[in-house]
Amino acid sequence: MTTGTVPTASATGATETSTETSTETSTETFTVALPSSRVEVRGAAWVEDTDRGALPHRLPAWTRAQMPDDFMALTDVQPAGVRLRFRTAATRVALDVDVLRVAVDPQPPAAPQAWDVVVDGEVVEQGPGFGVAPEAGTVELDPLHGTTVEHPGPATTVRFALPEAPTGPRTVEVWLPYGETVRLRALSADAPVQAPRPLPSSTRRWVHHGSSISHGAAADRPTGTWVVTAARAAGVDLVNLGFSGNAVLDPFVARAIRDQRADVITLKLGINVVNHDCFRRRSFAPAVHGFLDTIREGLPTTPIVIVSPLLCPLVEDTPGPTSIDPASPAGQPRFRTHGTPDEVADGKLGLQAIRRELSAVVAARRAAGDVALHYVDGRDLYGEEDAAALPMADLLHPDQPAHTLVGDRFARILGGLLR
Repeated sequence: MTTGTVPTASATGATETSTETSTETSTETFTVALPSSRVEVRGAAWVEDTDRGALPHRLPAWTRAQMPDDFMALTDVQPAGVRLRFRTAATRVALDVDVLRVAVDPQPPAAPQAWDVVVDGEVVEQGPGFGVAPEAGTVELDPLHGTTVEHPGPATTVRFALPEAPTGPRTVEVWLPYGETVRLRALSADAPVQAPRPLPSSTRRWVHHGSSISHGAAADRPTGTWVVTAARAAGVDLVNLGFSGNAVLDPFVARAIRDQRADVITLKLGINVVNHDCFRRRSFAPAVHGFLDTIREGLPTTPIVIVSPLLCPLVEDTPGPTSIDPASPAGQPRFRTHGTPDEVADGKLGLQAIRRELSAVVAARRAAGDVALHYVDGRDLYGEEDAAALPMADLLHPDQPAHTLVGDRFARILGGLLR
């Protein structure tokens, strides 16, 4: 089960330490080895003890044996929605970490991603030299074959500047970059680090599952993804199970959701089914029913919202599979589809067919008595007018302004469900 303070895989290396040292200016530095009871990890199911640091996982440990390939395993350890939470009066905080950035052939490694720090609920903007990992290794991803190869880099330090704390310790959250693999080594600050206060008992928990857009693709920062934008606006405790390229109705994901504590569950389904061309019309709806049946085994009355895909002209009437166009400029990938419109008549799925199937599944289950199941058409979150004003640069993922738009719109949906 995903909890606030997550378990480690073993006790090795997990002992909390704290030291105080003096610099030439007599400023004390307080260092806490990670993992630590003083630093809560939220949004992760468990933290693995590795020889390069503590590695957060968003899915339970038992799911690793059922993952089909390295691609899915990679998305599990990319910490979308994962944040460190503690209390301190510090104005300088640093994290010693080991970072990997993805390289997808033929594109170069991804650009460094931002980290965010939130103080008492407010995002603190970071200046040059702060809020980014200066060095990183790479993980080469072949999405077609689902393989990865890691090339570790040197350990590095991510630094954060915080405002003055005239009234003493405050709650600090460090949001990890959604698309980098992060192993945590130690946290240092210029004031003592304390365990955070528990979240208020009235805080609702939102468990979300989706594709790369839910994972964060093309957002500028971890608190800028549409899912985090909606969660912060609605004031809910987020568990983000968005997996880039891997929202394909895997049964182990349904079981992981079933075993959560959740006040609301949302499932953004369909685009990865088209990307992989992994279901046809005959098999898609039964698979959705099975996914929902599993969740309902553990959460029979929890509100569930199925969200169909955002508008994506590339595959609205044309099925997949999709891939990065090898003619894309370096560092500016654009996607293409290998399907043709006439294949829809043979049972292949474009997004319009996906939406019809999802809407019919929800209607049938509501008619059978599941009135806590709801449907949202993704085009109500990002539709034709939005695509004209805020087009997808890579033809598949919304950029930051569209993430904000979708998040703001979805926050209102969450608010209605949790009244």
